[in-house]
Amino acid sequence: MTTPLQIGFIPLIDAAALIVAVEKGFTQAEGLDVQLVREVSWSNVRDKLNIGLFDAAHILAPVPIASSLGLGHIKVPIVVPLTLNLNGNAITVSAALHAAIMAEIDGDPLDPMATARALSRVVATRRRSGGEPLTFGMTFPFSTHNYQLRFWMAAGGVDPDEDVRLVVLPPPFMVDSIASGQIDGFCVGAPWNSIAVDRGVGRILHFGSDIMQRAAEKVLAVRQQWAEKNSQKLAALVRAVFRAAEFAEEPDNRNEVARILAKPEYIGVDADVILRTLEGRLKIAVDGTIREGSRYMLFASENASAPDPLQAAWLYAQMVRWRQTVMSAEALKAAQDVFRPDLYEAAFGRVGKPQMASQAIGAFAGPAFEPENIEAYFAALPAGQGKP
Repeated sequence: MTTPLQIGFIPLIDAAALIVAVEKGFTQAEGLDVQLVREVSWSNVRDKLNIGLFDAAHILAPVPIASSLGLGHIKVPIVVPLTLNLNGNAITVSAALHAAIMAEIDGDPLDPMATARALSRVVATRRRSGGEPLTFGMTFPFSTHNYQLRFWMAAGGVDPDEDVRLVVLPPPFMVDSIASGQIDGFCVGAPWNSIAVDRGVGRILHFGSDIMQRAAEKVLAVRQQWAEKNSQKLAALVRAVFRAAEFAEEPDNRNEVARILAKPEYIGVDADVILRTLEGRLKIAVDGTIREGSRYMLFASENASAPDPLQAAWLYAQMVRWRQTVMSAEALKAAQDVFRPDLYEAAFGRVGKPQMASQAIGAFAGPAFEPENIEAYFAALPAGQGKP
């Protein structure tokens, strides 16, 4: 009798491909016995993966890079054979902060540059009046939530390390924290932005795809040593999760997927909230205003499942930009080597192999990003915007 694979996850809609792979029998069809283990914090998921309590994990895209480089914790080589989703985050603010930003805005409220500049004016007014700095929640220091918040703020002239407070909160705790007034806004994955809107305590200001058109959000991660010892199991797992990602993205399957994810052992929120996310139709305000985004969260389309070393390079660049590490060519190469398109492609062999091709990040502001010319990227950043 084989021991089940232990795979950790956080209750987020971007764990859909992993959950669907088990619930719909894709893993079983590949000869795998998988036990999904729900966790509450990313540090728990990271630590249990690193020490071997988990065989694989649904995890923030920057974390395998940080673990492989020994940043913020012990050094454990981790590899990414598949991306679970692109995009999927949103920036949500309190009603009071939304009103303050709208009072200062000059331009389109959907334009992140316009809101970032308005935020800068709000911050300056609070400083002059002696008010406390605004506080924003994000899920982990090594997270796209952290980098997207910082990128947005800095583009408008806000120094995220000096002008505001950024605090770490587990995703399920964001809504209660904004409801109690402990934070003024947050960046988190679905469904927690929608839950804040439904409870009347938050307003979705931007989709993550407004900040970056194409950002690796969550990935399937395994220890490098485990990957080397279990190549057939890993290939089977990649195939199963990829097929589940395709299934989850089919419009005809969305109601079923929403019902699966709504189960208490998975996300445990109303299926209608999950369905809106899967459809890219999010209620952004308590008055029922709906905003649609065809690229809000991508599981399989647009080559979303492929682990792209360009994404790894971008994430490493943000670690350098925000002084979580110092720049080195060796570390950049090591970061890119964490994302393993070779393992992804090997899982499919010659039949049914998805296409691999790097595509641009598509950030709304700032210089063009090219991994082979990363020093020029840093040099082109405006002064005061997190230059390393």
